[in-house]
Amino acid sequence: MIELAVLVSLATLTVGLVVAFGLGLLPTLRMQLVGLAFLAVVLPLGAVLLSGWVMFHMGDDVKILAVAAASASAAVIAALLLTRKIAAGIDRLRVSTSALAAGDLSVRAAERGPAELADLARSFNEMAEDLNRIFDARRELVAWASHDLRTPIASLQAMLEAIEDGIAGPDRYLAAMHEQVRNLARLVDDLFELARIDAGALTLELRNAELTALVESCIRGLEAEARARKVRVESRVLDGAWARCEPEKIERVLYNLLTNALRHTPSDGSVAVLLLPRSDEIEVSVEDTGNGLTPEAASRMFDRFWREDRARTSGEAGAGLGLAIARGLVEAHGGRIWAEPRPEGGTRVSFTLPAPA
Repeated sequence: MIELAVLVSLATLTVGLVVAFGLGLLPTLRMQLVGLAFLAVVLPLGAVLLSGWVMFHMGDDVKILAVAAASASAAVIAALLLTRKIAAGIDRLRVSTSALAAGDLSVRAAERGPAELADLARSFNEMAEDLNRIFDARRELVAWASHDLRTPIASLQAMLEAIEDGIAGPDRYLAAMHEQVRNLARLVDDLFELARIDAGALTLELRNAELTALVESCIRGLEAEARARKVRVESRVLDGAWARCEPEKIERVLYNLLTNALRHTPSDGSVAVLLLPRSDEIEVSVEDTGNGLTPEAASRMFDRFWREDRARTSGEAGAGLGLAIARGLVEAHGGRIWAEPRPEGGTRVSFTLPAPA
């Protein structure tokens, strides 16, 4: 009879371990914990039933105690094994988060284990990727801003030294110095605007605004540059196109897009502004007849300091911030902005604004 009791005890223990292993294969922590609770109830209940059977057939308290101890031990061991497995997954995440907090932006968590831990690891990896992109963008911002600030400063310094050494008179460099100062002021203003957009400190005074007059105003402001480039600028808009926006900010967006289109449109080409009202938004597009978009340009043209020709120099090409500011202003209005090649050739840059409230 003792051998039978030992056999029953070992069988109970084995069943408990097998079930514990099976619980570890369940896809979610919730299911594992529910299964563990179920096991903790079923095994002792089974022990009670087996104990009653042993007591009825054997009349030996020691055998009853052996069966109960085996089932209880199986439940405890199952709980320990399952807890260890869950703790191991949490420890892996803890090590990864500690490494990230210490500055290792390359660390990634293993996306395995129960669904909750795998989802948590996946979210952690996405956060690490975002942080890596942010730090890369910050480094790039500092590098290119330093370059674009240094260029006009070096020019000013060279002109001042020439004046001080008597090589040239002040009148010779006065206009050029004014231009370099304007470049510096424009770059500083752009950087300040981007900083406000990034910090969420951009304050918008939204109101229902009619866009036709705004478009015509932007076109008039660029007429002289368009004539100098022999590029035709026109609007294809309907009266009564309204949007919920701050007109001054949207005028800056349009000015930046039109300026960029003019720079990429050859002589005898054309640039056009189109308005397309929809039920809940209005789409504004700037089209040109330039050389079109490369895949890289389509994906990166709204990045800060990016220029397709890689010519990181000041001057006509600007600092590479105009389109980045345009994107920030449009998104601050709750709209979206994108670029795409035109079927007829050239480029179309479009953005949306909410319809009037």
